Amino acid sequence: MVEPDPVGALILDEAGELGDVVLVVDDVDGALTAAALERGARVLAACDDIRDEEQLPAGTTTVDLTAAPGPAADPLSEVTTVLWRLPKAVSAVEDVTQVVAMRCASQVVVYGGGRDKHLVHAMNEALAASFAEVSASRGRQKSRVLRASRPTDPVRTWPHRESLPELGVEVVAYGNVFATTALDRGTRLLLRALREGRPARGRALDLGCGSGIVSTVLAGLGWDVAGCDTSAAAVESTRLTAAANGVTVEVTRADGMPAGLRELDLIACNPPFHRGTAKDSSAAFSMIADAGSALRPGGELWLVFNSHLPYLPVARREVGPTRVALRDPSYLVTCSTKL
Repeated sequence: MVEPDPVGALILDEAGELGDVVLVVDDVDGALTAAALERGARVLAACDDIRDEEQLPAGTTTVDLTAAPGPAADPLSEVTTVLWRLPKAVSAVEDVTQVVAMRCASQVVVYGGGRDKHLVHAMNEALAASFAEVSASRGRQKSRVLRASRPTDPVRTWPHRESLPELGVEVVAYGNVFATTALDRGTRLLLRALREGRPARGRALDLGCGSGIVSTVLAGLGWDVAGCDTSAAAVESTRLTAAANGVTVEVTRADGMPAGLRELDLIACNPPFHRGTAKDSSAAFSMIADAGSALRPGGELWLVFNSHLPYLPVARREVGPTRVALRDPSYLVTCSTKL
């Protein structure tokens, strides 16, 4: 069994004796889930990132917190303890907190942990919007746990919906999606370059689709579009955004290139340089390499990234000749052509 890191160990110590049914949220290494199983609890696990889900102990029952409960009994209704690796985004804390308060047992207690440097007071406020009692543990090894109990009767506010008049697009997004419903500077620059760069023809992929803005714009321009992301929240957000704009996007939750997507004409990507709270460009390097293998000869990879990041030589090596299509003081948009 993987030993819990300082955050995981503190969450378990603060929780003490676990109830009969435990929900573990965003377990990055499987340690919280394994510990709960070892203590005899019935465990449900919800990991937004498919890479975290793949680290769970074999046979773990998984649930999707973005999915509305069906006609059968809600599996969350018996949960009395929640063990949670808190995300970096306050919007994600608010989103998941609403689900837990509305769907778990009335006596549920939430133990959400994180490193001190990543915890902000707005997280307490997000918890307090759905729970009557919120408190913080004493710090240990630069980590802390927020405890929430006595769920109130919160109003479900996620996913959010917002119109982007400059694109003519309505965006629908959950709280754990990058930029939620906003149009970030990098994506704005990428879309400008794509609209100026080439006419629509053939099959396109939005690699790391997030809220689905790029997928939806490409579909509106006439591309046959697929989208993929490691995040369950992103996949559902892209589906909802496409539906809100009356376009079709085939969306897949996957780590890397979805099976069967080959001979693509265009791949658009705003690659991440963080995983959770840690800076990490390894996923971006893998995405660029995957793109190189999935494009047809003459197909193009369009990237947008912070200009200080070392993606330009990687794109040249993994895909082919690469030019800077557009730039601003912070971002580069590059176009790489597969030979």
